[in-house]
Amino acid sequence: MSWKPNRSSHLTMQEQIIDWVKSRIDKGEWTVGTKLPPQRSLASQFNVNRSTVQLALDELKASGLLHTRAGSGVFVANNSWNILLNNNQPNWHRHIESGIHKPNYHTIQLINEYEQQEGIIRLGTGELSPDLLPTEQIKDSLSEIQLESRAIGYSSPLGNEKLRNVLCTYLKKRDIHTEPDNILIVSGALQALQLISFGLLEQGSVVFQEEPSYLNSIHPFQSSGMRVTSITKELKLKEILKEQKRNRQSLYYAVPTLHNPTGRNWTLEEKERLYDVCKELQIPIIEDDVYHELLFEETYPAMKSFDTSGQVLYLGSVSKTLSPGLRIGWVVAPTPVIHHLADIKMQTDYGSSAFSQEIVAHWISSGMYEEHVSKLRARLKERAAFTEAILEEQFKDTATWEKSEGGFYIWLRFNEPVVNKALFLNLINRKVLINPGYIYMPSDLHHIRLSYAYASLKDLKEALGILKELIS
Repeated sequence: MSWKPNRSSHLTMQEQIIDWVKSRIDKGEWTVGTKLPPQRSLASQFNVNRSTVQLALDELKASGLLHTRAGSGVFVANNSWNILLNNNQPNWHRHIESGIHKPNYHTIQLINEYEQQEGIIRLGTGELSPDLLPTEQIKDSLSEIQLESRAIGYSSPLGNEKLRNVLCTYLKKRDIHTEPDNILIVSGALQALQLISFGLLEQGSVVFQEEPSYLNSIHPFQSSGMRVTSITKELKLKEILKEQKRNRQSLYYAVPTLHNPTGRNWTLEEKERLYDVCKELQIPIIEDDVYHELLFEETYPAMKSFDTSGQVLYLGSVSKTLSPGLRIGWVVAPTPVIHHLADIKMQTDYGSSAFSQEIVAHWISSGMYEEHVSKLRARLKERAAFTEAILEEQFKDTATWEKSEGGFYIWLRFNEPVVNKALFLNLINRKVLINPGYIYMPSDLHHIRLSYAYASLKDLKEALGILKELIS
């Protein structure tokens, strides 16, 4: 053995000795049971103090690579190779645990997993059934789209200019008047929430929400170090927000039209009151308006339509109406906010799909989009009526619900607290997947977000029958 530690190395003598012993074991030169030379011999060979060798060997013993036999000396341990193998690999568990983005609830992870499996009836999915998507019309429309070379490259930081101009015209029908520089194209509303959490709030900020809340199932703000607080819109709203806000940055996340998960619509008075209170307290509002086009009857005005101070960050999307796979949504906000969020977006994905933006621009500008949405509303209304008839027949003695006003969902409340993890897992065993209320409000064991938008009518009836059987 001629190896000696390098006194010019950035590693200490002790660290170099430890690495040398590990390399002997790793290469098979010292196999299990090999007896190491005495400490005095090693110290002489390495030209170091005996205490340095002793500290190195003690650390190797502590890690399980070596062990001492009383009166016999130091030996290579039985499990040394497995330990070395593990030590040579990155400690991914440690990386994962220390990462900023925290794991979602186990139930939601299971939902994401089972949604992709054949034979599962998806009773809670926030997605349109494949037979409600205009697949053939989208394919046919591709031949009508005129693409320029620049159009299929990277788009500008704000997104496709044609699409932003089209959206300015389209949003006027929602009584939202804006300019292309006030619109950022994003890859769905969820990306908008993530960009806002990264770009507009500091750690420790307060995000207010109405409970139950979609935010509780996705965690974009929680993973960025924000505190999410549920607020009841009551008479003392101003006092409650002021007390909770204090001197911290804050914003209010709202889904006033076809709220997710309850499907409820805020009244105009509720919207105006929240807007006025937040304006006075300088609390920005995120208005998530991705479902409004699916209202069956009356159109409820957006808060953004009476926003005169740039207080409201407005989110829209075609994921709930045209295709979730296109991954196109938008944010309407003051110019400085839009440009800052655009800068962050360019750092993360360098722009949403150029092809998808061209498709959406074509569909909206040609009128195809509104024609499709009109037909879609009618079909969803039929599905809602079908589902409500089954509920009336099978669940009127065990649960309550409100008649759907549009969108995808019925917020089904059971009289007894039966919606627990055991029910969720038992339903999976019967090939039925639900979205239990506790993923939107942890203490809720009464509700299910029942979607009539995805499963076939036959599957809806079968799954509700299984649900009835398991809770009886």
